Amino acid sequence: MIRGVLKRAVGPADFLGIYDGERAVGAAALVAAQHPDCDRPCSNYGPSEPLPELPADLRMLALDALDQVVSNRSELAELWAEAANWSKWRQDITRLRDVLDPPIPPQEDALFEI
Repeated sequence: MIRGVLKRAVGPADFLGIYDGERAVGAAALVAAQHPDCDRPCSNYGPSEPLPELPADLRMLALDALDQVVSNRSELAELWAEAANWSKWRQDITRLRDVLDPPIPPQEDALFEI
């Protein structure tokens, strides 16, 4: 079911409807909840009880789905853009994304001497 929701969000449709967008955020949160670093973002959108281990390939699919949810082809993003707390919603989506695909920290030491 999670895979189906995520696939629908990244599918070839011209526009991502609000309900498919909401479901995609929920499904991505379920995938992110499996990561050990998932605390606050997952408490907002993730499960209230532990889930069985999900397939690892769902992480990339969840990332792609979240990208579609915030894209200009998303009804959910359109509606949130009109809301007063749009930036908080966007930050929550970004936190979920960062759990699924953590940003690479800057390196203090050069890998090679020049």
